[in-house]
Order: sequence, then C-alpha cells, then structure tokens
Amino acid sequence: MEMIKGIQGHGYHDELVVPIIENTALEGELRESLTDTIRAYPKTRAVLVRNHGVFIWGDSWTSAKTQAECYHYLFNAALKLHQLGFNWSSPNNGPNHTFNGGWGCGNIGRALDCMIDPSKRCILLNIEGTTTPISFVTDILFAYVRDSIGEHLASTYNTEESQRDIILMRSKIQDDLEQAMIRADGEWQWLQGHVWRTGFQSKELVGVIFKDVPDALERWHASGIKVYAYSSCRREVQLLLFSYSNFGNLRKYFCGFFDTTVGNKNEPQSYFEILQTVGIEKPLDMLYVTNSLQEAVAARAAGLEVRIAMRPGTGLLPENHGFKTIESLLNV
Repeated sequence: MEMIKGIQGHGYHDELVVPIIENTALEGELRESLTDTIRAYPKTRAVLVRNHGVFIWGDSWTSAKTQAECYHYLFNAALKLHQLGFNWSSPNNGPNHTFNGGWGCGNIGRALDCMIDPSKRCILLNIEGTTTPISFVTDILFAYVRDSIGEHLASTYNTEESQRDIILMRSKIQDDLEQAMIRADGEWQWLQGHVWRTGFQSKELVGVIFKDVPDALERWHASGIKVYAYSSCRREVQLLLFSYSNFGNLRKYFCGFFDTTVGNKNEPQSYFEILQTVGIEKPLDMLYVTNSLQEAVAARAAGLEVRIAMRPGTGLLPENHGFKTIESLLNV
C-alpha cells in the first residue's frame, strides 16, 4: 500500500509490522514491555496497547504527526478490508480465505486481527497446575528468587530499575509494619519478576510445561481458536515462562495474558472483566480450563464453560461437583 512509504524506514514493497503489548492498570507499568518491544522491533514507529490505544513517535513533532496520520490511514484501511472479507495483510488484498481467526494471534505482525474481530471460540488457561506443574512454581521459581536475589541486587544495584525496586520494597515494608501485616504481593512481585527475568534470559531457568500443552496449542492455533492465560503470576512472568519453556518459545500461541490486576481468580467478577477485555459478548463462548475447583466455581458463576484438568497435584474433587474433567488438554 502506497501509504506505507510514509512510515519512516519503509518502502512500498516492505511489510509493516505493528507490535502489540498488553495493557496494564497504570500507564507507568507499560515502560518495561514497551522498551523491550521497541528493542525487538527497531524499525517500528508505533506500538499498539491492547484495548487501550497506540504510542506513535518521530524524530520531531512534525515527523510524529506525519507518522500518526499514516498509521491512522493504514489502520482504517485494514479495518475496512477486513470487514469486506479481504485479507488486508496480503499485498494484492485478495480474498481472505483465513477469515474468522485462521491467522491466529501468535504472529505479532498480524496481531491486529486479534483486536479487530475477537473470536467467538476462545480458551482461557490457568497456568499453575494446568499448563505447568505447581511444583515448578513452588520448588523452582520461588527457590531461585531466594537463592539469587542477593546476587541480582549486587550486580544491578546502580541501575534505575533496581533503585526503583528498592524504593518500592522499602515503602512496602514500612506499610506492612504500620499495618502489622506482611503481604507477599504488590511491590515485591516487581523485584521477584526482575530476578526471574534474569534467570530465564541467562538460561538458568527453563519454564516447565506439561507435554500435552504444545500439541494442544498448535491444534487450537491451526483451528483459529484464540488462547489466553490467567495466572496469579504477573503477566511479565507468564511471558517468560512460555518464551523460555522446555518446548521452546510458545509465546506465539497466546493472544493475551491476564493476572490478578483484573481480580482474584476465585471471584466471578474477575472473569467478567476478562470477557469484557477480550470482547466476548456471550460468556459460554469462552472455555476456562483449570485444576482448581474454586476457580471453576467462580468462572461458571460468570457464565463461562469450564473444564477441570486432572493434573498431578490436583486435589480430590467432592462427589457431584458438577464439572466435566479432562486428563489432557488434547481432550478439549
């Protein structure tokens, strides 16, 4: 498309890639993922924030204005072509034979499709105990933080990130002392996540995934089914887990990641929030797979279809619990 030439560093025959990052409760929390994305895609002049907006920049205010006008035109053209049933990602804009989600969400260059037309066939996966053994979280991840946090802070003490972590931790400790309670969340999870990031990137940590998960993800991806994850771990940690797994990089199979910023996993309102974020009007169009009975009850109360995964470590279910169970994600 001719307008692509207006994007700095691009010509008529180039492919325009617009990365998408997940939204956060506070705009300041986007800094890390935005920085990583810009480093990964140095030619981009825009980054979409899912269900929020877009960052566009240039060498000057006039350049930024030009880039914004070009991106606006291209986004609008992509929407129109998509609505007409044409493949907007194809140079000749031929018929869209993969309409209804066949492209999948893993290809970040085509990830706009996930935002335009949310699939009516979505799967939401719990992580701890469903895609990943609970023992990996409790025995490996937590132990790694305990053993490595001192070395991490010593080697990164003078960085802006670690200084910010230290300030947040001091504030948290002071608040805990004043309230006579200790919380293992909030500011602590930022530092914890940064330690894990170092571990995964240095290959000292490898995410452990159940062996049926990659095949199931590939099958759903090929069928145009969009997959999301929901975990008590921060979204950044979920990304690390699937990007550096024992089966390689599985990140491409996921359209998005949710953590407890949307709410407690045992509360129905959290699942309402996820449905609204994804754009699902009928709750039964989303299937939630978990090994937790409490989460299953909450998700069903929100109207979702639910399956309980019988994994190692899954507790005994009471009689007449009322849920369908599966032994493998390949049974979905």
